[in-house]
Amino acid sequence: MSDIEIVGYQRKYASDFARLNYQWITEFFLIEPEDNAALDHPEAYAIDKGGEIFFILDHSSGGEEVIGTAAMVPKGDAVQATANSGTDNPRFQVYELAKMAVLPSRQGEGLGKRLLEHCIDFARERGGKQIVLTTNDILKPALAVYHRLGFVDLPVNPDERYARGNLAMTLDLHN
Repeated sequence: MSDIEIVGYQRKYASDFARLNYQWITEFFLIEPEDNAALDHPEAYAIDKGGEIFFILDHSSGGEEVIGTAAMVPKGDAVQATANSGTDNPRFQVYELAKMAVLPSRQGEGLGKRLLEHCIDFARERGGKQIVLTTNDILKPALAVYHRLGFVDLPVNPDERYARGNLAMTLDLHN
C-alpha cells in the first residue's frame, strides 16, 4: 500500500471527482440536480465552504491514477476557533461525508475504509463533533464500512435533497 496516497483537493482532480461519482450513481440510480451541482462545481460545493475533497492516488504504475474520492462538506456556520487551536482553518461542528467513490476494479481492497478514516481524522482535527451522511440501503458494501467505523442509522432521514436517499447515518466524534 506504499504506492497509495490520499491527497486533498487540487483543481487537476476535479474531473476525477465527477467521473468516479457519476459512475456509481448511474450504475444504481438516476442523476439528480444536487449531483450535478456538486460534481460539476466541486469548489463551490465543498472547498469554498471550508470543506475538503480527498483523492486516493495509486502510483504503482509509475504514474498517478485517481482511484477514489470523498468530500467533507461543512454543515451550518463556522464556530469561533480558540486562540490556542493552532489553525487558521474554519471550524465546524458538523461535516457531511458526501460523494464517496472507489473505482469499481479497486473495491474490496480496503481503500474505502482508509479514505473514510482519513475523512474522520479531518473532521476531528478541525474540532468537528459529528459527521452525517445520506445514502441508500442497497449500497451494502458502503454500509458495512460505515457501520464498522461507528456510524449509526438514524430513524428518519432529515435530508430531502436526493430521491434515492432513504437512509441517513451519523457518527459522533467525541472530541
